Amino acid sequence: MLFCPYCGISVKEDEKYCMNCGEQLPDDIEKRFKKKKRLNRLWYIPLSLFIIILLSLIPFYSLLQNQNSQAKELYDKGEKSVLDEDYQSARDYFEQALTLKRNFYDADVSLKFVKHVIKIEDYLADALQKLDQLDFQEALTLVNEAENLLKNYHGSAVTEVINKILTLRNEISISQINFQLNDQPNIHDLKGLLWEAEAIKTEEAELLTKMIRDQIIDYTFSNANKKLNNKQFIDAQLLVEDGLKYAADSEKLQSLRTTIDKEKTAFEIAEQQRIEQAIHMAEEDRELNEQDAIELENVSIEQDDQDNLIVKGKVKSVATIPVHSILIEYSLQYKNIDIEKNKVFVYPEKLYPGETGKFEFTHYEMNKNIENTKINVDKIKWYTD
Repeated sequence: MLFCPYCGISVKEDEKYCMNCGEQLPDDIEKRFKKKKRLNRLWYIPLSLFIIILLSLIPFYSLLQNQNSQAKELYDKGEKSVLDEDYQSARDYFEQALTLKRNFYDADVSLKFVKHVIKIEDYLADALQKLDQLDFQEALTLVNEAENLLKNYHGSAVTEVINKILTLRNEISISQINFQLNDQPNIHDLKGLLWEAEAIKTEEAELLTKMIRDQIIDYTFSNANKKLNNKQFIDAQLLVEDGLKYAADSEKLQSLRTTIDKEKTAFEIAEQQRIEQAIHMAEEDRELNEQDAIELENVSIEQDDQDNLIVKGKVKSVATIPVHSILIEYSLQYKNIDIEKNKVFVYPEKLYPGETGKFEFTHYEMNKNIENTKINVDKIKWYTD
């Protein structure tokens, strides 16, 4: 079988030209027996195109690498500006980085973050303005809106911004509490303000919390003491127990609670033994007074920021045995005219020989000039074991 030596197709012996490729067939029949495939020159075309494209991509790739490098440098500068809290510059750097590298994910995220921070700074500035206007609720609303912009971000830079937000929120909350305290809140409002102050973890808030707690203690002690003096033991106990919920470590309230319990027990026993107690009361009182078991060391009147009068004093036990339930009876005079009589118990509830105790009572809404007000201790009573 004969073949074209150029394209390899089958040919006839008498053919002079190949019907397939058009080449002149060799006259030597022997040369038609060998199959010699002709190299297909069409393969040079795509190969040449590939080489040309590859060569053209090299400078493009180099340019792309250079742009990526510049974008990375701009990104790094933006990150440094963020750490320096220069958010305007950081925004410009990130925008330039994205211009050079559009699919730069980190730069895109950072750009969104700094835009939020710039908006947050505007919110905080507006909040400060509202604070100056004493519009506390609107100021807190702006702070909350600022914080919401960061809820999907994390990292040290985010922490710095959050700390700024928390600092301003605490400042607003403390200012609001102080403003309400100046408005002479009632006991229920004081309890709410105490809860708000305790939630703020700053040194200033701790001082504010102590001040509010002291006011609750004074209010509770004064009102419970009044109930006790009127023999309303259950009401007095409820007031003290409620006060201890807000000042569990108050020695003043704890001592009053003990006093109330003992006074309640004593009163109940006294009711049962009223006739017997009446026979011996005069003699018992005389003996106790003759012993001079309690010595008054000092007594004074002060005035707080709300112009309430505060009676304070100190006593000392000169007895040879323990005494308890020490009751101070005193009267207030304004321009030498009696205006108030009151009784208050000394704390701690029990005094041993040589020990001292204190008493304190706040007269609310009296509003008297302290310079023209005097105090006289009329009587001191006590019990022995």
